[in-house]
Amino acid sequence: MNLVIDWGNTRIKAGWFEGNTLVETARYVSAEALGDALVKSPPRYVMASSTSRPADELRTLLNAFDGGANWLLLTPDLPIPIRNAYETPRTLGADRLAAAVGAVHLFPAQNCLILDLGTCITADFVSADGTFQGGLISPGLRMRLQAMHTFTARLPLLDNVPGTEAWPLLTARNTREAMLSGAMNGMTLELAGIIEEYTNCYEDLRVILCGGDGPLFINRLKPGIFAVPELVLQGLNRIMLTNLQP
Repeated sequence: MNLVIDWGNTRIKAGWFEGNTLVETARYVSAEALGDALVKSPPRYVMASSTSRPADELRTLLNAFDGGANWLLLTPDLPIPIRNAYETPRTLGADRLAAAVGAVHLFPAQNCLILDLGTCITADFVSADGTFQGGLISPGLRMRLQAMHTFTARLPLLDNVPGTEAWPLLTARNTREAMLSGAMNGMTLELAGIIEEYTNCYEDLRVILCGGDGPLFINRLKPGIFAVPELVLQGLNRIMLTNLQP
């Protein structure tokens, strides 16, 4: 099988594919844990991208596992199967680009709004002609909670975020709940507003939700949103297959 790796800010996500079919996914807390998995199940080809490590550093780490014979890295110079209209392509996060490729693969010839809820929120638009047009970036859930603690002397650091069954009230009655309400309800309203603005412009819009915090918000948003948790991995696989074609 082929392997794709999304090396994010907090963890390493991996997916094993047979052609276009995602067979298995895994999460790793370190490069060593990933290396152990590769020794046990050597892949045929590997596609890797990172939002937290420079390409040269990533290449050095990966080469230590198997000599790098079948590795591909997602860099600004690697061909991709969509058009990129971003004005500064070398500053575009690899995860945003891979998610756009995944969206075009899953929803061809359709306008797509991709909401990726991770360390940051990204809301990116891909037009029906398969062009990445750009988007926005704002703080994610835990970044909002961390910022309130960091920049306000008496607000605590909240490590545990409640699940959907304990959603904070809009009118909170204690400081912890008020912080959670501001972060979680604020994010919900922000996402709903973004969706509304794009929907007003594009009637045939497909809204796709991914990222680690996606499951927390999916039922709080407008019906008809497509939850695709492994969208970035799907996009990386498409980029790999594109570059493996003779």
